[in-house]
Amino acid sequence: MAALLAGNAVLAVGPWLVRLADTGPVAAGFWRVALALPFLALIAFANGQRLTGLGARGAGLVLLSGVFFGFDIASWHLGIGETRLANAVLFGNLGSIILMLWAFVVLRRLPHGREWPAILAALTGAAILLGRSLEISQANFVGDLFCLLAGILYAGYLLLAQDARKALGGWALLTLAGLASAPVLLGTALMLGEPVWPTDWTPVIILALSSQVVGQGLLVYALRHFSPLIIGIALLTQPAIAALIGWWRFGEVLVPLDFLGIALVGSALVLAKATTPRVGA
Repeated sequence: MAALLAGNAVLAVGPWLVRLADTGPVAAGFWRVALALPFLALIAFANGQRLTGLGARGAGLVLLSGVFFGFDIASWHLGIGETRLANAVLFGNLGSIILMLWAFVVLRRLPHGREWPAILAALTGAAILLGRSLEISQANFVGDLFCLLAGILYAGYLLLAQDARKALGGWALLTLAGLASAPVLLGTALMLGEPVWPTDWTPVIILALSSQVVGQGLLVYALRHFSPLIIGIALLTQPAIAALIGWWRFGEVLVPLDFLGIALVGSALVLAKATTPRVGA
């Protein structure tokens, strides 16, 4: 339980570090991935996970999943710079709900049971938070949309990488996805004209080690011990911590309507974790 909560807490600090970096937000994403790669490869090797043996089709899917992962980080980091931290973390984690909706398409059936409340809560909560962002500024609203896009792209990454995760292991997959996503992030940062080389390395080094190594490592260790429902509830610590950081460091004040939207989307994430149908290969 300590590892589960600590892993979520470490990941929740990531958006703050993105804002602290003196590079552009997408460039910070590049360093987040690139600096972590040697550590991920060593951990994969220590756990007996190989980086080869997938075949042409499997390697192609891993490469494509890495591209999705790269654009996911790019979109999320762009959104972090524009919207409130609580919104950024919440919308960036919508992959669970996207996967649930995708499962309905694959299984060719309509939602039932607790799946309907999850969808309605997600739509209502997202509408409230998007409306509130639009009240604050158009930039906040655009930031929310970038974070929503990141959640969709992350769901695509998970779908494309599911077979490789079973064949290689989680650490090997993270390493290969990082090798594919780093050029995507660097190219996107250069195309946007962002400063890439940091003058203060501290934020990007901490971001790389915390988000890609420590946070992931704690969750990899903890997740196998808990049901999806408990995992979903623990996930809610991320927007809570992000909201506190946003208020403490950036003066991002949340009103009761914001808390209602966060509660609705958060409950949808919990329900989605607990009810998503199993989709076979």
